[in-house]
Amino acid sequence: MKKDSCILGIETSCDETAAAVLVNGTELRSNIVSSQIRTHQKYGGVVPEIASREHSVHLIRVIDQALAEAEVGFGSLSAIAVTYGPGLVGSLLVGVAGAKAMAYAAGVPLIGVNHLEGHIYVNFLQHSDLEFPFLALLVSGGHTNLILFKAHSSYEVLGRTRDDAAGEALDKVARTLGLGYPGGPHIQKVAMDGNPTAFDFPRATLEPDSLDFSFSGMKSAVLNTLNSAKMKGIELSTPDLAASFQQAVVDVLVRKTLLALERTGVHTLVLAGGVAANGLLRQSLARELDQRQVRFVYPSPEFCTDNGAMIATAGHYHYLKGDFSPWTLNAIPGLSLS
Repeated sequence: MKKDSCILGIETSCDETAAAVLVNGTELRSNIVSSQIRTHQKYGGVVPEIASREHSVHLIRVIDQALAEAEVGFGSLSAIAVTYGPGLVGSLLVGVAGAKAMAYAAGVPLIGVNHLEGHIYVNFLQHSDLEFPFLALLVSGGHTNLILFKAHSSYEVLGRTRDDAAGEALDKVARTLGLGYPGGPHIQKVAMDGNPTAFDFPRATLEPDSLDFSFSGMKSAVLNTLNSAKMKGIELSTPDLAASFQQAVVDVLVRKTLLALERTGVHTLVLAGGVAANGLLRQSLARELDQRQVRFVYPSPEFCTDNGAMIATAGHYHYLKGDFSPWTLNAIPGLSLS
């Protein structure tokens, strides 16, 4: 079994070009992120073709910067870890192709990392005492999952979204309200001046025993409310709409999470993904979990959005097991955790 490691982690699943160097799973030497937010803002969302082209332009520069900041050369690397799914196929291909070429040239193993696994594993970087089993709530722009982790590489997906992910719904509602992209942070900011009980948006729970999520109906309720008001010539409060919708989303996430904790009997919850940075979600979970004496673990805001550190961290644990990828590794845009 491998012990010491110096992992270069590469992330290009969507619109962030990122690279990080992690030593022995605990010492983060560098974490460089080149964001494309400004590029895509004018379109109201990520344009896949533009995203992949931007990755091609910036990937080598970001990797060089990560290695330089870490004061590490290719000869010192133990392995190169890269996201191979899920995500935008063009963006993923840029990262995978680059990682394969560099790993081959450096003579080190290639480690393909599931992007979703990376989001969860970054918590080990900041919480080295995190122990199994634990329940993970992964909430991002493309995914909303409840996952029971029993051990490294041993997990069970208990619930997933059946339509829009929570982050996707927040983005779409923000766009409808004219708040811009990315929507989550804008919704949170505007909601601070709003009344979360002003509008009674539905909380979709699905079947009584289901741990799955559904946010499309909640999103549609906002659109219907806006259209109805427009037809009647009524002007609605944007802060109230934002606050009420955010509260509805958080209520569902918290309710399902508490149900999953009750069923599994675990005493640790790990929060991950871009929406993990949402203050209302963190506060609501913290309050409920404190009453139930459940440990609550979540990453710093810079590790909630896509980054290389999360891929390097997951890569470290694959490295310890000798779990390496073949040179035929390819991008899998629809890769799941199951």
